[in-house]
Amino acid sequence: MNVVDRLGMEHIKKNIPVFKAGDTLRVHVKITEGDKQRIQIYQGVCISRMNRGVGSTFTVRKISDGFGVERVFSLHSPAVDKIEVVSIGRVRRAKLYYLRNLRGKAARIREKRYS
Repeated sequence: MNVVDRLGMEHIKKNIPVFKAGDTLRVHVKITEGDKQRIQIYQGVCISRMNRGVGSTFTVRKISDGFGVERVFSLHSPAVDKIEVVSIGRVRRAKLYYLRNLRGKAARIREKRYS
């Protein structure tokens, strides 16, 4: 393990839930406005996840005022306060970029049911 990897291991968060593409997430993001800080919740479907150690990212897509909004979050960023898994989606792909072309009910993802 080289020096860069060793330094990165110090910043890796331990309290990250298990999630994958297709899951509906609620991401608590720290927003700084002037000298005040607040937490804003960004809820949507995870359409991709890239695992690269401290540089891991995930993309969350939501519909806001009829427009699709995607946001890429760094998994171990100090700006991401907490990640909650709202529902687990039943998908057959690792990247759900095809959701960008779907509208309305066609863009729904079935929820995984456990018996």
